Amino acid sequence: MKKLLIPLILLIFSAPVFAATIYKWVDKDGVVNFTDDISKVPPSYRDRVETEERKDVKEEVTPRSPQAVTSEKEPEEIKKDIYGRDETWWRETVHQWKEKLKEATENLQKVEDKFAEDTGRVGQSGYVSRARYQDKANKFEEEKKKYKAQIAEANQMLEKLSKEAEESKADPAWLE
Repeated sequence: MKKLLIPLILLIFSAPVFAATIYKWVDKDGVVNFTDDISKVPPSYRDRVETEERKDVKEEVTPRSPQAVTSEKEPEEIKKDIYGRDETWWRETVHQWKEKLKEATENLQKVEDKFAEDTGRVGQSGYVSRARYQDKANKFEEEKKKYKAQIAEANQMLEKLSKEAEESKADPAWLE
């Protein structure tokens, strides 16, 4: 029993020993470089590499890139207006109204182009009843009114958002 107990105690209380090989070289710009992987040393510098055996290295530490170091800074405070709305809210809201304005403008242009095309065909084809022509013209006018109302609403909302942003101390750049 004692024969088993002594090696077991020694095994438990003995600390593991770790070792690592560190490779060091100086490049053409005079920058000192370190790595633990010889394959990461450029071939042109391998004949000038200095090695160092490190004992009792408990954990392998990989040097972090400068980007990783800078990204660990405190997160920037998200800027908000006096009502707690941030840049994302303002940009999304303005974007929605700009898209509605763009769509309504394009639709109005399509209606006007179609009307011009149809009236051009009527003039070329000869006789068309006045009632039929007037009916088509009325339909086009209704569509044009609808799109003009959408354009007016979008412009009104964009103007209202601009004033609201100014009142709420939002950054004007958020509306672009």
